[in-house]
Amino acid sequence: MKPFPARNVYGEPLATCGTDPVTGFYRDGCCNTGNEDRGIHTVCARVTQEFLAFSRSKGNDLASPNPMAGFRGLRPGDCWCLCAGRWLEAHRAAKAPGVFLRATHEETLAIIPLEVLEPYALDQTRSQ
Repeated sequence: MKPFPARNVYGEPLATCGTDPVTGFYRDGCCNTGNEDRGIHTVCARVTQEFLAFSRSKGNDLASPNPMAGFRGLRPGDCWCLCAGRWLEAHRAAKAPGVFLRATHEETLAIIPLEVLEPYALDQTRSQ
């Protein structure tokens, strides 16, 4: 249990990312992170077919179901907490999906600058 409430990239309370399917490293619907989360699953994104293909090409097939883990596989339009490093890699390859900044954990900023994330915002940014 964390002593402080999780915050988003604007320092506000972290919003829920997705519940159908339930996302997050802790499968709590939020892009919370902690010491156990080595992948830093902190970027709340709406996945696209292009991103899913990119992720598969990098060895992480998010689209295929895994019934043993209770995972139906992601479809374009699903919201999912992505690894910050993978999102940045997709950005550099022009394959990054849009993000919900109010549901993206502040730890993301240790890897991705806010000015890189904001052009992908699907929700209202601080300056709007």
